[in-house]
Amino acid sequence: MIDSEGAKRRGDSNSDSVRSDWSRTEAEVLYGLPFSDLMFRAQMVHRAHFNPNHVETASLLSIKTGGCPEDCGYCSQSAHYDTGLKATKLMDKVDVVATAQRAKDAGAERFCMAAAWRNPKDRDLDQVCEMVSAVKGLGMETCVTLGMLTPAQASRLHDAGLDFYNHNVDTSPEHYDQIITTRTLQDRIDTLGHVREAGIKVCCGGIIGMGEQITDRLGMLVLLANMPVHPESVPINLWNEVKGVPVNATAERPDPIDVVRLVAVARIMMPQSVVRLSAGRQYMTDELQALCFLAGANSIFIGDVLLTTRNPQRDRDADLLDRLGIESGLERAKQRSPTHDSEIAARAG
Repeated sequence: MIDSEGAKRRGDSNSDSVRSDWSRTEAEVLYGLPFSDLMFRAQMVHRAHFNPNHVETASLLSIKTGGCPEDCGYCSQSAHYDTGLKATKLMDKVDVVATAQRAKDAGAERFCMAAAWRNPKDRDLDQVCEMVSAVKGLGMETCVTLGMLTPAQASRLHDAGLDFYNHNVDTSPEHYDQIITTRTLQDRIDTLGHVREAGIKVCCGGIIGMGEQITDRLGMLVLLANMPVHPESVPINLWNEVKGVPVNATAERPDPIDVVRLVAVARIMMPQSVVRLSAGRQYMTDELQALCFLAGANSIFIGDVLLTTRNPQRDRDADLLDRLGIESGLERAKQRSPTHDSEIAARAG
């Protein structure tokens, strides 16, 4: 059995250090610690860099759905598979901004806009930049995911006021070709480099439950943690069931304790990154989410839908965070609910 002292002898005893030289062996040692020791280590790191009683709230909108030429084996929006999803055109800016305002009113602090493209055309990027600037004007953090970018496109998004660019690596380098063939892992890393060079923060994580091994999950974390600068945001997605995609043949729901262990390892290896529980939270019990928060997760997506798949309802999230004593944008939104505002207006009249 691996104990805490054994982990310390392997050189990872400094909970406050930010490193970019993690080995697979070190990740496996952390993951294999007795559960209480792993949770204690993760909590110490988490408390050294974050308020342990605060969770960031974000909202995600599909601004262009379906028809994507990529063959990502998990995705409902790929044109390669018959998933029953109808492709749509890019949304109007007015509708996007209105949705962002509603998300802010509901408690979202960050607004993320996703378009199902391999890479954006410049004329489409013109419209996205306008959306970014308008949402930024609402006082929200902005994030987009548009596929691959050129350096010039990344610079344009930065100039529009973009805070974060999401571009996931999805899985380990070894498992990547089992999931995607139309875009290489290096393509993804190149885009992340363009984003970083443009001065935009990086949001980058992956998906678990697609049939990968635990070693693949850890390999994904090692890949992220060994980037010269860690992603500022690391989303961990549980694969959402989608009819008609190849991953259905290999998918297996992760053991809940394995999910918590992975979150804890992500927190220890990337101590200053926000770790987000992203897609798949509808499969997670309140108890599992609470353990993930204890392990260092400190961000969630709110709203009923994530792109094309389900997400826990806002009221359930607010109730859970309230019971845990965790502060979030949901609490502030409750204090400024429509009922509250109307009462104030009535008194003023």
